[in-house]
Amino acid sequence: MEDLLQVGAITSTHGVHGEVKVFPTTDDVKRFSKLKEVELETTSGTTTLHIKGVKYFKQFAILKFEEFDSLNAVETIKGKKLYVTRKNAVKLQKDEYFIADLIGMKVVDNVLQLEGTLTDVIQTGANDVYDIALSDGRQFLLPAISDCILNVDMENRLISIHVLEGLLDE
Repeated sequence: MEDLLQVGAITSTHGVHGEVKVFPTTDDVKRFSKLKEVELETTSGTTTLHIKGVKYFKQFAILKFEEFDSLNAVETIKGKKLYVTRKNAVKLQKDEYFIADLIGMKVVDNVLQLEGTLTDVIQTGANDVYDIALSDGRQFLLPAISDCILNVDMENRLISIHVLEGLLDE
């Protein structure tokens, strides 16, 4: 499992006082108000930034960090990703998982004798959709609903599925 979870990406600078516009990669953009610090990706790993102020504009969060006080200073971090440690991550409810933890898990359907790997999770609004690469080279999309996802075993990194009729081209 990942030690750091991505919560956003810096898209541009904002104003002249060292603020940045952040595109959130988290379900709740307002969570930035509760964060005291984030980890900034660097070429050599990450560095901790302390959040001094948060504003919101459309779907973006506007962040001010203690470490930067001018437009020129934040120019260097445009395009960088922001992460939180697991300690600062949101608490998950039953049957909720971080996408980063699901990617790469083995997927099996014992009835159809299918085996594959979860390669991506597509968020559609109604429900998530799992993009699965089968061991025979085929790729298919499976809705992440209780009729299809039978069990998620995080310890053994195994997802047991049921493929509804018509979802997989034969």
